[in-house]
Amino acid sequence: MAIMTQKKDDHFKGLVVTWLLGLTFLFPWNSILTIGDYYYALFPDYHPSRVFTLLYQLLSLIATLIFTWYEANVSTRLRVLFGYGPYAILLLLFIIVSTALLPRHSHKLIDVSTSGHGGIGPYVGVCVLVAGIGIADGVAQGAIVGDLSFMDPTYIQAYSAGLAMSGLVTSGMRFITKAAFRDSQSGLRKGALTFFAIATFVEVAGFVLYAFVFPKLNTIKGYRISAKNQGARTVKDDLDAAGLEADRDGEPGKPPTRLTVRQLGVRIWDYLIGQIILYMVSLSIFPGFLYEDTGTHDLGSWYALVLVAIYNGGDFAGRYVPLWRGLSDRVVPSRVALLTLSAARVAFVPFFYVTAKRGDAGWMMALCALLGLTGGWLSVLGFMRAPRGFSGPEQNAIGNLMILALIFGLTLGVLSGWLWLIGKGW
Repeated sequence: MAIMTQKKDDHFKGLVVTWLLGLTFLFPWNSILTIGDYYYALFPDYHPSRVFTLLYQLLSLIATLIFTWYEANVSTRLRVLFGYGPYAILLLLFIIVSTALLPRHSHKLIDVSTSGHGGIGPYVGVCVLVAGIGIADGVAQGAIVGDLSFMDPTYIQAYSAGLAMSGLVTSGMRFITKAAFRDSQSGLRKGALTFFAIATFVEVAGFVLYAFVFPKLNTIKGYRISAKNQGARTVKDDLDAAGLEADRDGEPGKPPTRLTVRQLGVRIWDYLIGQIILYMVSLSIFPGFLYEDTGTHDLGSWYALVLVAIYNGGDFAGRYVPLWRGLSDRVVPSRVALLTLSAARVAFVPFFYVTAKRGDAGWMMALCALLGLTGGWLSVLGFMRAPRGFSGPEQNAIGNLMILALIFGLTLGVLSGWLWLIGKGW
């Protein structure tokens, strides 16, 4: 009984730390998305929400593609730490740039020809920082998910829920800073600086958690030893960090035969297509459409922030639905059902279009909640089911493949989001 209790305690600790890793990893990017009104005040003519998201996703996609192909030969630990480290440095640079963008008191720190806005030079500088964050994401996220994919499925669910929680927390923070600092230029700048300072602290905390806490958890060590015994080379540095060098008996023999990345992609093609569709639909609407195409309402500049918060809340709730096995197994009993429901979310596009033209704010809020809820639920369900029945090294590769599909879907969604601008001067 004592042994079983200890195992449950270790499992719970592992889930908590994994959840926190999800929260810290995506917190900076969600911060940038959530303060979209700050960038629209600076760069009103350059569609910052759409451009930043496109840059981020394209660079993330390229990095993810490279590391997915070579995942078996690259240390998971190095990939993840490379993600967290540059993330924090780039956030510090965001603070420096943001300090100089908007005027303080009577001192104009920007060219008067920009009429109080950021201008093309600062805009390009911010775009470069966003691109750097996209690269860091692409290097690290597949590594984290690949690592979690050969563990109990509840770990990937906890990590995914942490990712969604970062969106929910940043939305709540944005309400507080907007109320505290108002909509003046000075207030927007102070709110943005507050966001970046907190995000930098959170990212450093994530680095410490992954580097020094996560590898030493008993359950995590057990899963990684098991993966190593099945031929995984990606866990070597993490086992070293846990002080388990002695557990390796000399030079490892020839690793067991495993399917290649291409062969695994063929085996799980429907899961990959499902992720692509899910995120293509979501990102064609969120966040660009919510900021630019929902019209004006009684909530004024708060309206887009409310919609973003509702979407994030629905996404967070949806990522816990897979733990309700009875419901998920009844509604989504098979791979065919999962792919069908994922494809059915395409209907959200005309629904949002009609609601923006003819519906009121209540209908738009309901649609945002459903968009987040269904996306979070079906996506996590796919991540939990796809690695079943494969060896540890293959599961690591599948985790990388699923992230590649997710980011490819995000990129297609961002590109599709530009179609909303047809007839508006484009």
